[in-house]
Amino acid sequence: MFLFRRSDANRTRFRALRELYRSFTEQNGPEARSRRLLRDWLSPEQRAQFDANNYFEVTGSHTGRRYRVQYGTLSNVVELDASGQPAIGWCFVPEHALAAGDVMLAQKIALETDEAAVLALAHRFTPRLPSLPRVVRRAY
Repeated sequence: MFLFRRSDANRTRFRALRELYRSFTEQNGPEARSRRLLRDWLSPEQRAQFDANNYFEVTGSHTGRRYRVQYGTLSNVVELDASGQPAIGWCFVPEHALAAGDVMLAQKIALETDEAAVLALAHRFTPRLPSLPRVVRRAY
């Protein structure tokens, strides 16, 4: 166990040690590892899309429909229409709680290999379109 006396030098060392531990766990924690694994499995186009927008697009194995897999673990898969706008949302996740990157990788593989079985199990929802900022008028 570390014993620190109350001095400015020891406080500085303790803060540096705490920052080193925080950065280590941040870079090697489950979220970071799952994100690295996901990036390894993405195609170069998908990786560029993921790095730029925090989502990537997948083509279904049976129908050829396009799906957008957004960063997250729940209600993060959206079927896109011909113009690239969200049409239908699909919610399907693994049985156990996993890091977001692992869930997204499972969703990618499922859609690319057995789209029909996945959609038969998935819950359908209406995706929310990005809202425009509301303008508030004041009456004077």
